[in-house]
Amino acid sequence: MGKWVNLSSMAQDPSKAAKARAVVASLLIVEAVVIGALGVWLIVLAIKADSFELSPLLGELLFVALGSAGLAASAAGYRRGKYFGRSPAVLANLIALGVVSYQVQEGLWLVAIPLAALALATVVAALRAIPE
Repeated sequence: MGKWVNLSSMAQDPSKAAKARAVVASLLIVEAVVIGALGVWLIVLAIKADSFELSPLLGELLFVALGSAGLAASAAGYRRGKYFGRSPAVLANLIALGVVSYQVQEGLWLVAIPLAALALATVVAALRAIPE
């Protein structure tokens, strides 16, 4: 009648899927650490400043803590094979690419190039690590 199709050969290799998830999780952890380091840098700048406003600093530190924790949670989900962190990971990195455009306009190439590379690598990796 017809040819049999071996569906198991069409399924994604579990080891490749695990490697893809590990790459995404590692990139997300790097991003979480970078955001956390930026928060520490903001605290150091505030301590060294002649004067500063506490409310804006606390607001920025809250966003740093939430962003870093969110990326770390997304990374943990990827490592466990859960894909609840996929959308936040892609969204956060698309926002980072928007930030890159402002950095390029200001001539901050030293910051823009590494951030663009990290964000692009993470978006591509997150989109390629498709759930079965």
